[in-house]
Amino acid sequence: MGKIGRVLGDLLSWAVIALMIALTVVVVVAVIYRKAGASLSWYDEIASILLAWITYYGSALAALKRSHIGVDDVLRRLPLGARKAAVLVSEVLVVGFFLLLAWAGWKVLVVLEGMSLISLTWVPVQLTQSVIPIGALLFILTELLSLPQYWRDVMAGRSTEHAALAHGAVPQGPVPQGPVPQGAVPKGADDDRKGER
Repeated sequence: MGKIGRVLGDLLSWAVIALMIALTVVVVVAVIYRKAGASLSWYDEIASILLAWITYYGSALAALKRSHIGVDDVLRRLPLGARKAAVLVSEVLVVGFFLLLAWAGWKVLVVLEGMSLISLTWVPVQLTQSVIPIGALLFILTELLSLPQYWRDVMAGRSTEHAALAHGAVPQGPVPQGPVPQGAVPKGADDDRKGER
């Protein structure tokens, strides 16, 4: 992915973390004020804006890490030529969609010029909705930055969705201890049954 991708990934990670902390603080403060009988007038508006920002910036981060839901198993089973075509078509469709979203988001910003939030009149709506074109362009950038490694992985038949389980690996971790849940077959019970047959 390179240095640019790593730096952008770090920036997006910290931005999403900061937005999640801000949203948590806003919600907790709003609940405390509501319980005290003094609801905050700006809470709903700000919380929904923060959630939208988390969604856009988080989706760009997920695109950089190729963490969005896909059909990796189907793609890997295709012949090499069809696999190449499928990756190219999907990338063109994704980038095309987000170019359209960025253009539409820019058009929305033009329409919203001069408007402000209802509860916080000093905050321009253009600022809050700027996440649409910015998030769309970030998604395109991160998709393109991660494309070379994704291409190599898919062409080599490596799973990008199940990297931890690729090539016959099994999940590592402690074996559960304690009573066996009702209806479950205890470890080794299958071996006992084979001897009875």
